[in-house]
Amino acid sequence: MKLTVKAAAVAFLAAGLVVSYAQTSGNTPPAKKHVAKKPAAPAGPTVQQQIDDMKQQFQGEIDGLKADLATKDDQLKQAQQAAADAQAAAAKAEADATAQQQAFTDNAAAVSTLQSTVSDLKTNAVSLATTVSDETTSIKKAINSPDVLHFKGITLSPTGSFIAAETAWRQGATGGDINTPFTGVPLANSDASQLSEFFGSGRQSRLALKAVGKLPTFTLTGYYEMDWLSAGVTSNNNQSNSYTLRQRQLWADAKTASGWDFSGGQGWSLVTETTQGLTRGSEVLPSTIDAQYEAGFVWGRQYSFRVSKDLGKTMFLGASIENAEMLNPAGQGLPANELFGSIGTGGGLYNLNANYSFNYTPDFVVKMAFEPGWGHWELFGIERNFRDRIYPTLSGPYNATAIGAGLGGGFRAPLASKKITIGLKGLWGQGVGRYGSSTIADVTLRPNATISPIHGFSALSTIELNPTPNFNMYFNYGGDYLDRDYALNGTAQVGYGTRSTNMSGCLIETFNGTAAAGGAAAIAPANCGGSNKDVQEFTAGYWWNIHNSAKGRLRQGIQYSLFRRDLWSGAGGISNSGNGAHGDDSMIFTSLRYYLP
Repeated sequence: MKLTVKAAAVAFLAAGLVVSYAQTSGNTPPAKKHVAKKPAAPAGPTVQQQIDDMKQQFQGEIDGLKADLATKDDQLKQAQQAAADAQAAAAKAEADATAQQQAFTDNAAAVSTLQSTVSDLKTNAVSLATTVSDETTSIKKAINSPDVLHFKGITLSPTGSFIAAETAWRQGATGGDINTPFTGVPLANSDASQLSEFFGSGRQSRLALKAVGKLPTFTLTGYYEMDWLSAGVTSNNNQSNSYTLRQRQLWADAKTASGWDFSGGQGWSLVTETTQGLTRGSEVLPSTIDAQYEAGFVWGRQYSFRVSKDLGKTMFLGASIENAEMLNPAGQGLPANELFGSIGTGGGLYNLNANYSFNYTPDFVVKMAFEPGWGHWELFGIERNFRDRIYPTLSGPYNATAIGAGLGGGFRAPLASKKITIGLKGLWGQGVGRYGSSTIADVTLRPNATISPIHGFSALSTIELNPTPNFNMYFNYGGDYLDRDYALNGTAQVGYGTRSTNMSGCLIETFNGTAAAGGAAAIAPANCGGSNKDVQEFTAGYWWNIHNSAKGRLRQGIQYSLFRRDLWSGAGGISNSGNGAHGDDSMIFTSLRYYLP
């Protein structure tokens, strides 16, 4: 760049010299005029001098330009250095700005994260405070009003326990307590039918205790339930009204997470209706005050070992072996050359006033339950095996067996948004009388003393109204029925419901005595040996929870029952519309109970 400037300056200077010289040498001097002579002017500089002056001048300018160029070079270098420094500073500033931006971004993210964390902490703090409050409330409730008691990993609950103050009034006396002996309903015109009876009782009061232990794969449950509805050989009403403590239920259960359920002990028979699959403890009983429940109700409460399986929450299968008991053979003209059991004997634990059969096998029950989405449906079967030892006249004794069996089923379902419940259940078969609530009879005997299971059925229909959670009204109609079952022994009829039985005294109140003896005495009806045909009962009643809270439940109820008991017709002119002798009875029950919460 320096050489270019210098060359341009030299060229410019040379061009100036040439132009100046041309102008000086090329112009024709004008013609001399004669003028007056003036004094001669001093001689001017010569061309050479001018050139030298110009050279000197240009040289000075060139030197100035060089100096200026040198200065500008220095300034350019300084500017370049400054630019480089500025560029470096800009790069550094940009890097710093980028770093600051990243730091700002990071700080913003950190602030956002911190805000989120603080928000979460606040939420967690509120949740924790709520949880602590709830836990505190729960702990206080568990301490002050526990639903269950905790003992070494298990829970204990007395729920189901209650204290009862109850009364029973019957138009015709039965000699019962708060439970009615259905086959003891007095016949029309009998002495007991002329007297009513009133009885107040607290014996249905109940104590219950359930223990539950939960493990990862199964749940263990134990249950004990007791009341005072039993009578020892010394029990009476003379003064203390003291009665023995009765074992109602005492069983244990193990239920797996996969749906298997194993249980054993004394409890409700598998034939009893349930509400949750086949689970023990979910049995549904008639809503009666009468402790004998309802005619036609199918049930048993006895030892059993049960296995059941939950198949998809809608279908359940179960089977049980249950303690057997054959009711005494019933009928007319029965042979006595046989042995099927005995009363309790000294040294044993049987009641000395009760009869016991020598059971051949336990009873076998299989059951299937369905819960398709509307209601609970059941189908079950029973097998029973009877045996006696026969002592013929002309040959040695031997054992004879007979098989009893029954088929039953039923359903219970809600209507009108669960404010109405309807139900129907029944059992039909032979030799299954003990599973009906009237316990009419199981078997009779043939003339050769072999056992003959009697055909019969039990059925119960139910309608329950629940307009409010604290009020329940119920209507039941049911009955237990047995067929005639007899055979000829020559010309005599032997068995149950024989047509030859003298029934002439069934509708007559009998007495004996003379005036000299001071009057007559009541005696049992003579000539009335008929067999029970059926027992029917209609019941209406209600239960009202006067108070229901965590402090317990105060419940009041009234029940009305109308009974009809029929005997099979026989000989003696008693027609009774062709149905033989009968008895009707009206009964009113009241109850006031306090239930533990």
